[in-house]
Amino acid sequence: MSDRTGTFDGVHRRNLSRLLGLVHLEGPLSRARLTALTGLNRSTVATLAGELVDLGLVEERPPDPTNRVGRPSPVIAPSGRVVAIAVNPEVDAVTIAAVGLDGGIAVRERLDMAGLVTPDETAAIVADAIARWGAGPLAGARVIGVGLAVPGLVRADDGLVRLAPHLEWRDAPVRALVEAATGLPAVVGNDATLGVLAEHLFGAGRGVEDLVYLNGGASGIGGGLVVAGQLVGGASGYAGEFGQNRPGIPDPADRRAAGGVLEDEVARARLLAVVGLDHVDEPTLAAAIAASEAPEVEAELARQRRILATALANAVNVLNPSLIVLGGFLATVAARDLEALRDLVVAQAMPGAADQVEVRVAALGEDRLLIGAAEAAFADVLADPA
Repeated sequence: MSDRTGTFDGVHRRNLSRLLGLVHLEGPLSRARLTALTGLNRSTVATLAGELVDLGLVEERPPDPTNRVGRPSPVIAPSGRVVAIAVNPEVDAVTIAAVGLDGGIAVRERLDMAGLVTPDETAAIVADAIARWGAGPLAGARVIGVGLAVPGLVRADDGLVRLAPHLEWRDAPVRALVEAATGLPAVVGNDATLGVLAEHLFGAGRGVEDLVYLNGGASGIGGGLVVAGQLVGGASGYAGEFGQNRPGIPDPADRRAAGGVLEDEVARARLLAVVGLDHVDEPTLAAAIAASEAPEVEAELARQRRILATALANAVNVLNPSLIVLGGFLATVAARDLEALRDLVVAQAMPGAADQVEVRVAALGEDRLLIGAAEAAFADVLADPA
């Protein structure tokens, strides 16, 4: 097919993409506001909005009655009935959800696993959920694709899972398996990479140009990077594996795994053990820790904070971010004393490198990986709605 980017059709498609992208990221906007944001004239915006309505991607709503300035302008909102299926396979459970183009989560399930889920089982779980939901909460919805957030090394060019060590997946063609099982296009990405995408677009890192994100899950710790406003994936898409670094541990009493990497020392399993829980979701673990006054719980949180701070200081020295975002169980570790964690990071970083750095917990909570996976699945329709 010929390149049409310079033709009228190409410009028209870009404008459709621009309009859809704005309401997807910002939420419902009046046509007058869209005119101001795009610099297009009113009639062009009206035509583009009408096409997006016809495509089923947005809804046109009556003008906001509270806005009494100027001529009443219809409101354009992304459709919640256009959905992507988002999947996060982990060592203890598979979480799956239907995420709307409006950012809403129509339905969500966590399926606890007795053993490690295989790639084939993952594909079957996705297909079963789509079939069940199609006769229920997703009846009448348009499912445009599947996004999978996998805790491992995912090759960027074809979505092959090269290695997910805790799941024991190696060279797993997950994308092909899911596409064959569902008949839908699928996108596979590293869980932390998709987590930073979600937090950068919609969460704690929104509007931040340089940030480091660390994700703490049942499989361990992964990371994602945004530099100068752009996601950094590396040559093959494997950038951000902070959990495999070996942090310096000044106090030998803090070490639990001889020669261990960061995710051996700062670990969800250690938090579960200290509060006497087994396989639970993030909110349950966070609530148990928040409710505990046991000295052993506080001691373990403080130990993990000290080691995590060293790893974060190394990231600050290398990347000089203005923001660090922590998700999953790392958010729980940090939230107990966020100021103390930042102080530890600053104390170990180079003078000046950490002067402006903030530390925040992920704003999207347990939804961050699912929203990131859905965003990957929405990418094609956002780029070319027609």
